[in-house]
Amino acid sequence: MVKKSLHNPFFFEEITSRIHYLNQNLEPLWGKMNVCQMMRHCNQVLQVPLGKIKLPEINRLFRAIGIITKWEIQVFNNGIPPNMPTFQKLIVNFECDFEEEKKSLLKTLEEYRICVESKNLPDYHVLFGKMTEKDWGFLEYKHLHHHLKQFNV
Repeated sequence: MVKKSLHNPFFFEEITSRIHYLNQNLEPLWGKMNVCQMMRHCNQVLQVPLGKIKLPEINRLFRAIGIITKWEIQVFNNGIPPNMPTFQKLIVNFECDFEEEKKSLLKTLEEYRICVESKNLPDYHVLFGKMTEKDWGFLEYKHLHHHLKQFNV
């Protein structure tokens, strides 16, 4: 079974195509974010490996939970459960412009692809611990897929 990765051109294109399909009238199947807020959130999460957003340090218990969660998602190829908690810094609960957010998310995805090509991804994540290039591609794909599913795309 092939693990989907944002670093695989086929799956990268799948994600960008699904983002192009989004429209501002879509209703979420779960959660509090509207489609515009979801795109802003996904954009912010992609900015973490780009070094544009720095997440706050967390305590050992949460770091242990994060490392176990990363392992579980990778070993069992699980998805991310609906309504999973996130960093306060990545919560989007304000209004935003749909077209601007879509354009910005697609631009950040391109920046992420360039970062991957230049082998410039960080080797650590505050929640997930030690990270490899493979970890980043798999987890970033899972995150985007999770939120696109949230809007049935």
